[in-house]
Amino acid sequence: MVTMKVLLPDTIALEPELPAGVVTAVYDVQHAIPDEHTDAEVLVVWGNTSDNLRDAARRLTGVRWVQTLAAGPDVVLQAGFGEGVVVTAGLGLHDRTVAEHTLGLVLAAARRLNLLVRAQIGRRWAGELGGIQPVRPTGSFRTLADANVVIWGFGGIAARLAPLLAALGADVTGVARTGGTRHGFPVVTESDLPELLPATDVLINILPATAATAGIVDATVLGRLPAHAWLVNVGRGSTVDEAALLAAIRAGDLAGAALDVFETEPLPSSSPLWDEPGVIITPHAAGGRPEGASDLLTANLAAYVTGAPLRNVVDR
Repeated sequence: MVTMKVLLPDTIALEPELPAGVVTAVYDVQHAIPDEHTDAEVLVVWGNTSDNLRDAARRLTGVRWVQTLAAGPDVVLQAGFGEGVVVTAGLGLHDRTVAEHTLGLVLAAARRLNLLVRAQIGRRWAGELGGIQPVRPTGSFRTLADANVVIWGFGGIAARLAPLLAALGADVTGVARTGGTRHGFPVVTESDLPELLPATDVLINILPATAATAGIVDATVLGRLPAHAWLVNVGRGSTVDEAALLAAIRAGDLAGAALDVFETEPLPSSSPLWDEPGVIITPHAAGGRPEGASDLLTANLAAYVTGAPLRNVVDR
């Protein structure tokens, strides 16, 4: 029987059910794939370096399918695999973890944990941030109760996040390519953003990295937000104009930003974002735990060997 080899990354324990004739081998995502495994037909990707992927695209001449466990396939698409290679993404594997992290960032912004941590480091009792507070503050985002939250990129992550925000009293509106109602929440298109943003308290960006989304959160978008609003980015760093964002915060035109992704990662120590009091930084930590990865791989392997459609195929 002819066997088909599937390469599994060493960054995660995967135990997919294998169809007859399918064998697996584990490879080091930090280094070039050994010569004895260049006959692989399927490559599973998770945490690979750019050099590793570029080398795989060049030397794995028999590869026909790349399964990334990341929700966004941009790193794989940039590696240079041939047009005949099918790429599938890890959509759905990170919905819960990213939604949880995003909620944490939104609450940190509302409760000014960034400023409280700075005060703690300086051993200063930040009385201005405690004590008696207005129940419904005006001109300031301090609570999710009655807050207008806009989620740009209303997919699986937003479907998990929106009910959590709503449970704490937020009014949630989604933005996607097509409007309507999804998961019980109103969804509008990008053409509606100019009218939506001036009344927005928090803009959550979950957009993927594509040619169309590069720098889409620019000075114009930021300029339409009220001065008390916050930007939260858990999508991709390439979607935000960081220079425009920093300028808006420093000018007092935007209250702050909670960022998990950046144009350059790791974020360089020279970046002025590090020292900005109105910026919360996390190191691309929202996902990182693809839940159900083995189940997805099991389903896609079964489909692949029978010629059935694969889940999460990326349009190239």
